[in-house]
Amino acid sequence: MGFDRTAAKRPVNMTLNEDLVRQARGLTSNLSETVEILLAGFLDAAEARDARRQQEIEEHVFASNAFIAKHGGWADEFSAL
Repeated sequence: MGFDRTAAKRPVNMTLNEDLVRQARGLTSNLSETVEILLAGFLDAAEARDARRQQEIEEHVFASNAFIAKHGGWADEFSAL
């Protein structure tokens, strides 16, 4: 899905480990941009994980329905209807 790279930027308040921030600032000249890139990667990975999980669910439902269509359901013999 991604995100709107042209969206306005706004300040946000975050509470982060002071030592972690100090070390990160020693490695990047633009901490905000670095965090934004990492956050975008996190979102991409989460969306991909969710899409894979949804695909797995759909595959299981399809397999279950195919099995029931071929062999019947386990409760069919107990139906009172």
